[in-house]
Formats: sequence, structure tokens, C-alpha cells
Amino acid sequence: MIIGITGSIGAGKGLAASYLVKEKGFQHFSARALITDEVERRGLPVNRDTMTNTANEMRAAGGPAYLFEKLVAAAEAAGGDVVIESVRAIAEVEYLKAHGGVLLAIDADPEVRYERIVNRGSETDHVTLAQWQAQEAREMHSDDPTKQNVSAVIALADHVIMNTESVESLQAKLDEFLHVFKR
Repeated sequence: MIIGITGSIGAGKGLAASYLVKEKGFQHFSARALITDEVERRGLPVNRDTMTNTANEMRAAGGPAYLFEKLVAAAEAAGGDVVIESVRAIAEVEYLKAHGGVLLAIDADPEVRYERIVNRGSETDHVTLAQWQAQEAREMHSDDPTKQNVSAVIALADHVIMNTESVESLQAKLDEFLHVFKR
């Protein structure tokens, strides 16, 4: 089974992927890691803006599904159950589903998500509320197929989990999702 995970910033995509890996035996492939490698190769600072711009440039050069072509190929080569994090463009959804994947969206209220990113403190999370809101606005909608359109991607999800409660609640919802979708 191949699960692609999408969702808004700070919704819990990484937590969901981690649970699938640690508790359910999935292998993990990360668009973020692929993009970070390219950002570092270019000698750019690793932050959300350079990562977003680099990912958009990679899609513009290689095609709208370029990142997922690489990730799905690696997932198929690995075999078994795989989770790919994070689907951000419509062409990536189409490519994932054309290769038998299922799209899972994770979401939560904006206030909860901002608090989460402040608390996790990764290299992309050192931003003010205004900066975070601008980043999210930029990533949520685009008519350009090579750019992120998270809102449209979430709308294409096979299943949406609202992650507004505890970690245990998210895990229970993931178990329910697997019960319905795992072949």
C-alpha cells in the first residue's frame, strides 16, 4: 500500500507518518528530505521560503509531478507498505493515484497548528504569526501547476482526518483509516 499524506502546515503530517512507520511497519519517503537535499546542494539556507521556491523550481524544470515521480519510483522499488510525505500539488495527487496510492489529508484549526509549529521548532518553523500566515496563504492556492496548491490537494483526498485532539486520538483515527483503505 502507498499512502500519500497532505495537509496544512502544522496539522500533524509528520506525526501521522511516524506512527505509520513505528507502529504499522510502513517505510517512509519524504518530499521534504528530497527538497532539503536540493536546497543544501545549492548552498541555500534551509527554511520554508527557500524550500518552497526550490520545490516550485524543481517542478517547473522537471514537470508538475517531478517530485512524486522520484518518490513513487523509490517507494515502488522498496515494496511493501509505504507512506510518502507530503503531497503539495495537484499533479502529484494524480501521479500518486495513477500508481495505486491513496491520499490522506491531515488538518486542524489554524490556532492549533501555529502553536504546534512554534513548539516543534524545526528549521522551517522560526517564524512570527504574520510570517506563518503569509507562508500558508502562498502554499494553499495557485493556478500554476508547478506550484503548491494544498487547498485543492486536500479537496482531492480519499480521506481527511481532523487532528484537533490528542496524539492517541490521531492514532485511533489512523487505525480506522487503515481498516477501511488497506488492501
